[in-house]
Amino acid sequence: MSEERLQKILAHAGISSRRAAEALITAGRVRVNGRVVTELGAKADARKDKVELDGARVVAETPVYIVLHKPRGVVSTMSDPEGRLTVKDFLKDVAARVYPVGRLDYATSGVLLVTNDGDFSDGLLHPKREVPKSYVVKVAGTMGFDDFALWSKGVQLDDGMTKAAKVTLLRFEGDKTWMELTIKEGRNQQVRRMGEATGFPVMRLVRSSFAGVSSDGLKPGAWRHLTREELTNLKAAYGVPKSLPAPVQAEAKPQRGAARRVVGVDARGRGVGKPAERATSGARARGRATGDGSPRYGGGAPGRRSYEVREDWQGGAGRGRTPVDERPAKAPGRGGRTPTTGTGGGARGSDDGAGYTLDRRRSRHGK
Repeated sequence: MSEERLQKILAHAGISSRRAAEALITAGRVRVNGRVVTELGAKADARKDKVELDGARVVAETPVYIVLHKPRGVVSTMSDPEGRLTVKDFLKDVAARVYPVGRLDYATSGVLLVTNDGDFSDGLLHPKREVPKSYVVKVAGTMGFDDFALWSKGVQLDDGMTKAAKVTLLRFEGDKTWMELTIKEGRNQQVRRMGEATGFPVMRLVRSSFAGVSSDGLKPGAWRHLTREELTNLKAAYGVPKSLPAPVQAEAKPQRGAARRVVGVDARGRGVGKPAERATSGARARGRATGDGSPRYGGGAPGRRSYEVREDWQGGAGRGRTPVDERPAKAPGRGGRTPTTGTGGGARGSDDGAGYTLDRRRSRHGK
């Protein structure tokens, strides 16, 4: 490991944020190899040098990589001066000091990556990486082919033209339009600003994936560790994380049917006993989401596959296939099906060569 600034070493150890670490350094509370260091530009090698805070050895935390299904009405920070709910309120069970990778608007729900690895965060947020972010968007107004083409080719904003995007019509709902949008930029409130600039104000916004990582199976407010396969895909595509952590113990699937408590064996050597007291509800035994945050497992029709998503998006899961740019090799959940809202499914579309998809036959407006 090469030398790093002391405030970065302290932050990676979970002691404080980098800004707060600067105050610790200037206060003379940090030593490197027995010598007090007060210069903010000072560097050290966390593996070779002995870094101490108030006499205690500073040891880096084990890297943690999490995906959180951020609910609406939650701030994407670890603290809020206005006293609003923050993502920290949903991560109390995480032992490490973590922080969000980027942000989601207060009124936007969906995928939010969380980590204590600064290189991982910086790598996914760097503009040169062009990390894809997919959203399910509901806008006011009925969009036509020209409107989809404009969103696809680029929208002029006050800070410049947006880059090319992938736009897919999901369905019309009266005078509202549902679509999936994949962008490779990270401008502040970009999707909402694109809606305002084109005369289609955004009414609902859900981030369905970030860098190919989805929140399938997570109800709003729930989180899970990234799988080793997801981390491997991220490393191959974007170079982070720099090293893969040890696998996290996965939660066992609920068993179908009544569990039995063995109290002995019969003459043939078979276990005998009686049904054990259920620790879970019947819904969980059948593999459905339960009120305590456990994910739903198992099969079921695509339109019923995620009760917790319905709760957040106020509708069922779509049954149509929706193309999404740069899906991971084996994304978690059921690849190829995009959740929408309401009772209608996703639109099966055809690519008209403009970077968007629209099914003329299913459009009631003929646009």
